Amino acid sequence: MEPELRYTWIGAGLLLLVAALVATVLWLRGAGAASSFQGYRIVFARQSLEGLETGSSVNMRGIRVGQVASFALSADRGNSVSVEIRVDRSAPVWDNTVAVVSRNLLTGLARVNLVTPEPPGAPLALPENGGLPLIREGTSTDERIEEAANRFADSGIQALEGMRGFLSQDNQRAFGEALRNVASSAKVLEARLQRLDRTLTAIERGAGTFGRASDSMARSAQTIQDDFTDLKTQASAVVAQIGGTAASLERDTSRLARQVDAAVGSGSLELRATAQELRVTAELLDRTLNRLRDPRAAVLGPHPMQLGPGEKVK
Repeated sequence: MEPELRYTWIGAGLLLLVAALVATVLWLRGAGAASSFQGYRIVFARQSLEGLETGSSVNMRGIRVGQVASFALSADRGNSVSVEIRVDRSAPVWDNTVAVVSRNLLTGLARVNLVTPEPPGAPLALPENGGLPLIREGTSTDERIEEAANRFADSGIQALEGMRGFLSQDNQRAFGEALRNVASSAKVLEARLQRLDRTLTAIERGAGTFGRASDSMARSAQTIQDDFTDLKTQASAVVAQIGGTAASLERDTSRLARQVDAAVGSGSLELRATAQELRVTAELLDRTLNRLRDPRAAVLGPHPMQLGPGEKVK
């Protein structure tokens, strides 16, 4: 009995040692995880979490920064899923950061993307009650595509409703009446077009007559232009003759002026010589008359008192 009891104590001690070793490893892993990662909570109310699993990656700008720790249906908000994630403490999470779910088209596996719009806000602070910080839900690409498809479908339904209303009995009768009115208007328009064709034919004939009249006027204008050209040539010749006559008259006038100037010059010279001769003759006559006034001086000669300077009695 004693060997069996001893083996029992040995086995129990080994089990306790293994349990302590496992607890130590788990505690170290938990402490390391708590020191390297920060927990966050996301509440998804609109997006589908199909393909999302525990351990799915949490990405930021295409880089894995954490993983999904757990998820469960939210107890306080119906039709919502509360997801807890662990994110590396070095990854920046701001108060305007949102979470969206995206899927791989081939595998269908989902992941959580953290998106921060520009400009980033303040760092996301820890709540005062000691819980996990809450990251708001964003709008995924699938959701935007679904919304666009829904809007397109609503527009198509409205268009079909409008078409159905357009094809009602009253609208069909109105449409038939409009077609009949269009047909009658087309007949009236055809008649007016025929009258317009006739009018255009008359206008074309008038245009031909006007063209012929224009040709006649052009020929008359050309004849007048030729006559005017001849008249211009004759006038030019007459003007040239008048110019020659004026030049000849100018030359004759110049020559006559020169002759008159020469005649006047020679006459003035002759008149000057004649005047000098008349002055000399008048002096001689004056002297003679003076001598005739005194007979004694004329017979006996002049008195010495009558002699001029330098004159002597012979």
